Amino acid sequence: MDLHNVLEIVRLTDIGRRRDHNEDTIASDDSIGFVVLADGMGGYNAGEVASEIAVLSITAELKETLLNQRPGQVNRLLHKQAEAQLILDAVKNANTAIYNISQSQPQCAGMGTTLVVGLFTNNKLLVGHIGDSRMYRLRNQVLTQITEDHSLLQEQIKSGLISAEQAKFSANKNLVTRALGVDPEVDLELNEYDVNVGDIYLLCSDGLSDLVDDDVIQTTLNRLSSSLLEAAQALVQMANENGGKDNISVILVQVNKSFEYRHTWVNNFFGWLK
Repeated sequence: MDLHNVLEIVRLTDIGRRRDHNEDTIASDDSIGFVVLADGMGGYNAGEVASEIAVLSITAELKETLLNQRPGQVNRLLHKQAEAQLILDAVKNANTAIYNISQSQPQCAGMGTTLVVGLFTNNKLLVGHIGDSRMYRLRNQVLTQITEDHSLLQEQIKSGLISAEQAKFSANKNLVTRALGVDPEVDLELNEYDVNVGDIYLLCSDGLSDLVDDDVIQTTLNRLSSSLLEAAQALVQMANENGGKDNISVILVQVNKSFEYRHTWVNNFFGWLK
């Protein structure tokens, strides 16, 4: 099932006002209901390398499998967790690629990237994330953060060392506890959520979330829900007006129709058996 008429997707990235290059990379493909955002880190331009490898590698692997599998090609993905395993494998392979390059190329030493990836399938959303890039959901005009940052700051909040209000002014905002490509193995947090018609999902780098409060994001999305492009532009503009200290990336996804059944290669296979 092509989700082109089911999902409306808008993506926007901006260099910000203080950086000389953009280390964020974003992509989407509504034919498979896929969105991905990565915020690179480490060394001059190396963060850009890491985020590009992550997005290009994961996107290519997902598209190849979901669009090109043929009936009768049975492999270990053939079970009800097929797409979850596909995401895990794609992220693992991207991690290996980034890590190997960082070990072999001195100019890329220590590079890594945050990641948030979403796959819409069968009225569900699979969300995988690493680091402090985020995904939010706007449902019935209420904004909810559905990823939890892998960061020192979040650990301090959970342990009660600081409050959420104090965290806004912390010097530890950009210290992540997980990243893609910095270690030989990667720990992706993967969760599944029900999707409702009318939902709007926001993926963003910390260039937005550090500079624009959640309540302002909520108000902006509600005010401009009729135009995702205008909403994305407004969010980026506000981050820049608040200092633009980092690259700013935004992906917005609006669910316009139910997509209870998706004709994946798994369905093809079972149909071929009958």
